[in-house]
Amino acid sequence: MSADALPAGARPAETGLSPRTMLALGLTTLLVPLNSTMIAVALPTIGHEFGAGLGTLSQWLVTSYLLVGIILQGPGGKLGDLWGHRRVLTVGQVMFALGALSGFFARNVAMLAVARMLMAAAGAVITPSAMALLRNGLPVDRRARAFGMFGAIMSLGAALGPMLGGELVSRLSWSFIFLVNVPVLALALLLARGGTPAESAPAHRPAFDLVGSVLLGLGLGLIVMGTKSPAPWVVVLPGVGLVLLGVLYTWERKHAHPVIDFQLFRLRAFSAGSAIIALQNLAMYGILFQLPYLFTQRFGEDTGRTGRTMLAMMVMMALGTPLGGRLSERWGARTTAVTGALLGLSGMTLLAARTVDSPNEAILPLMLLGFGLSLGNAPSQAAAMSSVDRGRSGMAAGVMSTTRYLGGVVGIAILGGVLSQGVAAATERQHHTVMAFFGVALALSALVGLALPRREETAPR
Repeated sequence: MSADALPAGARPAETGLSPRTMLALGLTTLLVPLNSTMIAVALPTIGHEFGAGLGTLSQWLVTSYLLVGIILQGPGGKLGDLWGHRRVLTVGQVMFALGALSGFFARNVAMLAVARMLMAAAGAVITPSAMALLRNGLPVDRRARAFGMFGAIMSLGAALGPMLGGELVSRLSWSFIFLVNVPVLALALLLARGGTPAESAPAHRPAFDLVGSVLLGLGLGLIVMGTKSPAPWVVVLPGVGLVLLGVLYTWERKHAHPVIDFQLFRLRAFSAGSAIIALQNLAMYGILFQLPYLFTQRFGEDTGRTGRTMLAMMVMMALGTPLGGRLSERWGARTTAVTGALLGLSGMTLLAARTVDSPNEAILPLMLLGFGLSLGNAPSQAAAMSSVDRGRSGMAAGVMSTTRYLGGVVGIAILGGVLSQGVAAATERQHHTVMAFFGVALALSALVGLALPRREETAPR
């Protein structure tokens, strides 16, 4: 079956995505990473108002957002395959708006936690649905550029979160970090009306795989919680999680309509693209959490200057992601992804060198790292998604989003594991050991990139 063939009973292909629909998708996907980082600057103010400690707020408002997002990405993508990606995206937009309004009117931490988890659940259906719409609504030769554009939007959202959140908290109130989402979603819903051809329902809609979804959620949830737990739970919880994922594998092999079809991983481009996204997110999130502590410890820098130094990496990521999509159209996915991984590895190597004696000397390595990480993102996603038939595009997008989250969680876990004395007391050698782990991840992503197809192999068939 070709990548664009339809299985029996599936919906026909979308005939295209209008500019207004692309804008609606961009506005909606921007909000998911924006809200993952925007809350950080508001935590002290929220804690003061509700009398809650920073640890409690981090667990309920930050970790819960991450955990719910990881658990529901797979089921969220599958729902799009069953009910229509446009329809599920609209449901996700409405859910996100309801969560944002609930957060605005919240009067205690419990209400805020529920609001954040509702927003995370909405984000878990928004991201794979948007990816599936891009895959199904655009010809194969335009997908890398589109994924590059949306990758840049998501990087921009994560980078702008603390800045926008700080302005809203200082000028208005912490509650406005929730309210600001509502007009953006209203505009996105308005733009999307009539912009995407309607999806006809399949002749037979199979039942949703609830058992598989529960096993997947429990398995992934225990693994993530294990990375944040003390001994012996740091071993026990991930161990139980892996056992549950093994049970999931057995269950899904026998299920006619699984929430995750493990046959996807037999597709070389899909497995390679997912692995690259996971490995590079491992390095990116690990270094993003490490460097502020390293700069403060080694150079005694203030938070503002550290943030401005880190901005060099984020700016290059915003530039490199769309450029990666364009270069992929000329060079092919393989060459572009491998080049990006090697550039990122060179930046990591320079960053780990002992010659970096000030934040200013870290700017060039950070620019190389950010540019390299982003360059291979779009071609990896486009090659992976193009290798999957449209009937499983939502599921595939959900799996890729899950690997992206898990890569970041593992990167942060490595950081905490190696710097066992705590980042504030970490030695120079420990910091270099952490960077070595991240460098190995980037080197592996370069090797895995060799498994991506050449440009001519992703042409329409």
